[in-house]
Amino acid sequence: MEAKLGIIGGTGFYDLAGVKEINSLTLKTPYGDPSDEYMIGERDGKEIVFLPRHGRGHTILPMKVNYRANVYGMKKLGVTHIISISTVGSFKEEIEPGSIVFVDQYFDRTKKQVNDTFFDEGAAIHISFGDPICPCMHGQLLKIAQDLDVKYTPSGTYVNIEGPAFSTRAESKLYRSWGMSVIGMTNIYEAKLCREAELHFATIAQVTDYDSWKEESVDVPSIMANLGKATESAGKVVTGYIKKFPFQECRCACQNALETAIVSDINRLKPSLKKRYALFLDKYFN
Repeated sequence: MEAKLGIIGGTGFYDLAGVKEINSLTLKTPYGDPSDEYMIGERDGKEIVFLPRHGRGHTILPMKVNYRANVYGMKKLGVTHIISISTVGSFKEEIEPGSIVFVDQYFDRTKKQVNDTFFDEGAAIHISFGDPICPCMHGQLLKIAQDLDVKYTPSGTYVNIEGPAFSTRAESKLYRSWGMSVIGMTNIYEAKLCREAELHFATIAQVTDYDSWKEESVDVPSIMANLGKATESAGKVVTGYIKKFPFQECRCACQNALETAIVSDINRLKPSLKKRYALFLDKYFN
C-alpha cells in the first residue's frame, strides 16, 4: 500500500501552513460523523489529509469528540501514517510551556469508556499496546526536531483525563509524584484506535502550562499565552516530516497489529458486523 500521511490537529492547530488545499470531503462512517470535513491538501508533491479534532472553531469538547469516526475516516481515505497534535500541561520543571514533547507512553485516568475501540460488539479483539507509539515515526520525528531550532523533550508519559475541567491541585501533585510527564484530555483514544486500524501513529504534545501543581491556577488565558510558541514548533516539525515523507522502510508491527489480536472466529460474525468491520478485518476473513 502506498504511504499517505494524515494530521489530526488539536487546540491551536486548526490548519496546515504551506499546504495547498485540493479538496474537502464530508464522510459518513458506521460510527457516526467525524469532527469536521477532511481537508485534502498537497505539499512538496505529497498528498496530505488533515482533520481538526475539535472542529473548525473548536466547538467539540474532548469527551464529545467522535474519535472512532475520525480515525475510521482517515483509514477510509487511504491514510497509513497519522501525526496527532495535542495540547498538554507539564509535570516537570524541564518540560517548559512553549515547548513540545514527543510522547511515547500513556496512563489512562478516564472514568468511562469513550469510543476507544472499533470492535465493541461480536468480536473479542485485544491489541498489543505496551508500546503505543510507532517506533519508526517517533524516531523520525526526533531526528527532524534535532535539526530544527525548537525546544523539545524526546519522550514522556501522557496522563489522559476526561475533562473538561482541569485537574485539582491534589490530583496534579499526585500525577507528578508518579513520575508522569504531561497531562491532556484526548490523545489515548486516538492511539488505541490507530493501533486497531493498523495505522502508524505518533503524537506531538504542545506544552502550554505547568498544570496546578505549580501554577496558581490553570485557565484558558494562560494556556493561550503559551500556545503560540508551541504551535510554531509543532508546525516546523510537521513541515519537516512532510518534506521527508515517506521514509525508508522501518521495521515495526503497526501495519499488522490485528494479526495477533483476534480471539473470536471472525468468520462467524453476523453480516452486519462483517460489513461494519470490513475496513479493518477484510484481510483476516477467510
